[in-house]
Amino acid sequence: MDFDGRRPVRTTFRLLAPGKWRLAAATLAFAVKDSPIWLLPLLTANIIDVVVQHRPVAQLWLNAAVLAVILLQNIPMHMLWVRQMSLIVRHLGTDLRSDLAGRLQQLSIAFHTKAGASLLQTKLVRDVENVEMMLQQVAASGTSAILTLLGALTLTALRVPQFVPLFLLVVPCTAGLVAMVRRRSGARNEEFRRRVEELSARVDEMAHLMPITRAHALEQEAVHRMRGTVEEVRAAGLRLDMVNGRFGAMSWVTYQLLGAACLVAAGWAAWSGFAPVSAGDVVLLSTYFAVLTSSVIGLFGLAPIITKGLESIRSIGEVLSAPDLELNEGKQRVATVRGAIALEGVGYRYPDSPAPALAGIDLTVAEGETVAFVGPSGSGKSTMLNLLIGFIRPSEGRVLLDGEDMERIDLRSYRKFVSVVPQEPVLFDGTIWDNVTYGLAGQTEETVTRALRDANALEFVEDLPHGWDTVVGERGALLSGGQRQRLAIARALVRDPRVLLLDEATSALDSESEALVQEALTRLMRGRTTFVVAHRLATIRGADRIAVLAGGRLAELGTHEQLLAAGGLFARLHGLQSV
Repeated sequence: MDFDGRRPVRTTFRLLAPGKWRLAAATLAFAVKDSPIWLLPLLTANIIDVVVQHRPVAQLWLNAAVLAVILLQNIPMHMLWVRQMSLIVRHLGTDLRSDLAGRLQQLSIAFHTKAGASLLQTKLVRDVENVEMMLQQVAASGTSAILTLLGALTLTALRVPQFVPLFLLVVPCTAGLVAMVRRRSGARNEEFRRRVEELSARVDEMAHLMPITRAHALEQEAVHRMRGTVEEVRAAGLRLDMVNGRFGAMSWVTYQLLGAACLVAAGWAAWSGFAPVSAGDVVLLSTYFAVLTSSVIGLFGLAPIITKGLESIRSIGEVLSAPDLELNEGKQRVATVRGAIALEGVGYRYPDSPAPALAGIDLTVAEGETVAFVGPSGSGKSTMLNLLIGFIRPSEGRVLLDGEDMERIDLRSYRKFVSVVPQEPVLFDGTIWDNVTYGLAGQTEETVTRALRDANALEFVEDLPHGWDTVVGERGALLSGGQRQRLAIARALVRDPRVLLLDEATSALDSESEALVQEALTRLMRGRTTFVVAHRLATIRGADRIAVLAGGRLAELGTHEQLLAAGGLFARLHGLQSV
């Protein structure tokens, strides 16, 4: 999608371009169904003149028949317009959300970490809803106001052309007021959007911290933190409302004064003979101006909605135009992976970080070997895993997969042979079957049963009321920590990976659960290239080699026994945990 958030008006027209013929049909249907608004004053004037001037009664019945027809046609034409506009707006909203979801899958992990889930959720839900609302409101109120303006001016020019200049005063007044409100309201809308995004992030944080908050009796502190953000939203919303209200009042007074002037002018013209104005014409002119005033006020009232919608397009553009992409297109796809990995002079520095997270790492891992990474907090263990899975690219040096530089590989094809078991298993609100086979359609019952058995999960799954059709709840909330972790291992087993990454997979478990999970992990690791990050050094005794990181550098490398015998950093860490 050609989406430029910096030019929201142009982008809006581009979004509507694919449905231009449907939009034309909807506009035509609206013009027909809305015709009573600007035809009724004319028919009313005709009927008044028939009565006042004692014209033939047949003219009365003719105007009544026309009146009935234009009123009855409103039902079918209105439904036609609703259907066409609904298809346009709903399709556009669906396309925007789909494009946002697709772009989020392409953006780097660093972007997601910086943006946060709640902020992206706001863009995907609230901002797209604002764009839909803008289009719906403009299609209804905006089209009605424009058609009423054109209809009133045309019929006035045909019947009493002397009053056209007075009617045209509405246009510059509207343009001036809309320009003023857009300039002032635009800044206030952007401020309000930022505050709402901050509130969304704060709500997400509060939900995640709820167990800690309750455990430490910090409810009042949490409320105080939330109240500060809510107050900022209130203040920003109040400033926005005051801007909109001020200009709304100015527009209403301006148009009422113009309406009163039109009525007095029409009455004076009829009384003085300045223009051939009949009694019906006086009603027609005053009614037209009242309708015109109402329509223009409605059009003016759209300014905040349009400004809000355009600001949401800018917000959506922050994602759709974000440059922080994981670039895979056109790179070599791998059909098989053996699992031999080598790091040659690898270093990585996070943006705006004064020191590198990793520097000068040289490490060769054979196919099927298990390597554990240990070290103090901040030594670079998590950064190492992110490099091995390709979430980040080396700032210097290179990572080789089966002898091929990963910089030249389509990482999506590589990751089909990779499984990750994190410290906090990631489950979604679906069945156990759906979670275990996530992304792998067509798995047989035999395959899933074997994976659950090897993950030490089959027994507890069979004890559940609906077996593997049991819904686990949001983030697996209906299961224990050990059960969630064993399902994560079963998910990895189903994928039959060649490269396995374990990120402190047992650190959050009790002793009994840890024993079951460790046994399942041993089965999972067999015959696969495995990288393990662990704080509990006892859990990596069976690793082929242990890489000890310190300050982003490889300080020691060897087996468990070799490193203990060396008496270096690993031995000191082991001694601290043995106390």
